[in-house]
Amino acid sequence: MENIFTKISFNKELKIGVTFLIILILIAIFAPKIATHDPYVLNDDIIAKPSSRYIFGTDGLGRDVFSMVIYGSRTSIKVGILAATISSIIGTLIGGIAGYMGGIIDRIISEIINMFLMLPTFFLILIVAAIYGGSLKNIIIVIGLTSWTGTARLMRAQAMSLRERTFVKSAKTIGESNKEILFKHIIPNGMFPIISDSTMAVSSAILSEAGLSFIGIGDPNVVSWGKIIAHGRGYLTNGWWICTFAGIAIIFTVLAFYLIGEGINKLLNPKFSRSN
Repeated sequence: MENIFTKISFNKELKIGVTFLIILILIAIFAPKIATHDPYVLNDDIIAKPSSRYIFGTDGLGRDVFSMVIYGSRTSIKVGILAATISSIIGTLIGGIAGYMGGIIDRIISEIINMFLMLPTFFLILIVAAIYGGSLKNIIIVIGLTSWTGTARLMRAQAMSLRERTFVKSAKTIGESNKEILFKHIIPNGMFPIISDSTMAVSSAILSEAGLSFIGIGDPNVVSWGKIIAHGRGYLTNGWWICTFAGIAIIFTVLAFYLIGEGINKLLNPKFSRSN
């Protein structure tokens, strides 16, 4: 236990990433308290520069950009975490089954994974969202259902290694079923790289949602950083702040999850442990 805390204390990426994430979560939770205006209200001050009244200025409809960026954190964190959770669960189950069972099951699942890898994921998300609607719920589900392949390949490799271990063979010998071995031994012991990969999946989901909102397929009923940037691109010459602050928010959020992923990878990867 002391060794783990020592590793964490020297893990700069993890500490910085967690600090950024705590800030983001607090902003999302207390958005109504932090926001200075209603992000949906249209004011008479159109394209107002950043000032004491409008911290990040206003957009082309008179909406307060600071309040929109603050409320946009809720959308991005919700989409990122829920979509990554869906993709991680699916990828872990499919990869675990393929790697542990092997044989024809592994070949079939591997071909399905390869087929998904050849598809342009973002355009697949774009088509499905355009057909079934761009509600936040649909976007979360679509991103989760189309971004599981990386997790599946990682879990498959873990399962293929773990199935040759002595404790797994012992479990077979005493009569445990494949289902019991998979959920009691393979998946729990192969989850460590998946945890690190899931944080990267959060960043990818946030960028996908921002991209969809940027091209006009996002949920029209919620504030999104992608929609702020899409609206602001028409005012770059006289309203640079509209795109700038929303873009910085996206970079800050993606960087937070990236640093957490790198930190967890260094914490759990034995190669980094030996180097330290």
